[in-house]
Amino acid sequence: MIHVRDLVFDYLGHRALHGVSVDIPKGTVTALVGPNGAGKSTLMRCMAGLDTPLSGSITVGGVDVQEHPREVHTQLGYLSDFFGLYAHLTVQQCLSYAAASQGIADQHIAHRVQEVARFLNLSDKLHHLSSSLSRGQRQRVAIGQAIVHMPKVLLLDEPASGLDPEARADLSALFRTLQGRGMTLVVSSHILSELDEYCSHILSIRDGRVSRFASLAASVNGAQGVVKTLFQIQLAAAAPQLADMLNGYEVVHLDTQGLHPSTLYLPAGDLAARATLLMRLVSAGVAVCAFQEVRTSLQASYDQAGAPARSGDSA
Repeated sequence: MIHVRDLVFDYLGHRALHGVSVDIPKGTVTALVGPNGAGKSTLMRCMAGLDTPLSGSITVGGVDVQEHPREVHTQLGYLSDFFGLYAHLTVQQCLSYAAASQGIADQHIAHRVQEVARFLNLSDKLHHLSSSLSRGQRQRVAIGQAIVHMPKVLLLDEPASGLDPEARADLSALFRTLQGRGMTLVVSSHILSELDEYCSHILSIRDGRVSRFASLAASVNGAQGVVKTLFQIQLAAAAPQLADMLNGYEVVHLDTQGLHPSTLYLPAGDLAARATLLMRLVSAGVAVCAFQEVRTSLQASYDQAGAPARSGDSA
């Protein structure tokens, strides 16, 4: 969905990005992580077409960001770390203005605003001034402005900054819902434990270079290029029939006594295959108490990234 090639960006007297290249798949939620000054916000602004790199290219949904920025904006939403709302406009007016600025036809704006408000639990706040809202509610309005045109890609720079624990939890649930609707998200944050709740990939940047881009799922490339994800099944009680039930699957570890999780590979992203297996197990009387992907924690993946290679630096 997002393809970055050999991206170089300079500020006056400082190189912020050194030949960054990465491919972010459709429908994923990527944690953009790294220390302060690593180039995270600069990379996001380049993806959004708000900053122009010295060299390199970015495409979003097959459209070149530098050559066709307006076209890219129709399928992309962006929320900066320091977003602003018009204090003397109501929530409805804020969302309507954003919809109009994205080129949504006048006759469709009211419906789109109502739809976004329902989705973000803001329907009862539509006639409130944005300045009267809590920090978490203002954050939702800002996200509403970014997605009112139903983009395919959403870029969020430190979206949970300043939120209380309850608002952070609501935001995490929202991001999972957006991903479930097929949206591709890139989220920058310093709070790795929070990102771990909903991110599927990690993009680690240090000193303006990519040090790691990887899926957080334990996966392998199988025959004919099929990607398989490792799942674990935890039993609440012994189930001798589990061995027969998993016959034909690529089982890594089998424990019919339930002392340890059994693990097997399933096709990555195949929700139907997961649902079918779980339904078969439950119908056969297997006491399944947990069925989940085996994931690498975001912190562990970030720690593994280390410092990026510095070969091929531009002068």
